[in-house]
Amino acid sequence: MQNKLFVERVPYEKNGKTYHSYFIQGQVRGIDARVMIMPPDFGGYKVLDIVFGDANEAELVLTPYEITDEKTGRVVRGNTYGVRTVDENGEVYECTVKPYRTSDKSLLQMLLNQHAA
Repeated sequence: MQNKLFVERVPYEKNGKTYHSYFIQGQVRGIDARVMIMPPDFGGYKVLDIVFGDANEAELVLTPYEITDEKTGRVVRGNTYGVRTVDENGEVYECTVKPYRTSDKSLLQMLLNQHAA
């Protein structure tokens, strides 16, 4: 990936509590795109709070995987996603994330293809 992509977080209030939404912004074919991101489970929101700390953005990290079906020999390739920050002492904080909806997954792939070019 040539240029880094960043996950941003923005606070919002609901029922008197503050929460955060997580997203990646970019443009695809001149159209503004916002890819919503979430942790793999509900407990992951606490982990995301730790990863982000006082920051409002974290680097998107791709980890490629490859799985071979033993019966058919078919190979499935893809990426898992995470967010990463590094504090002033060089300590790395990372959390797995995933696109929120199927449409977010499609948009994310378009942004990644664009950045790889």
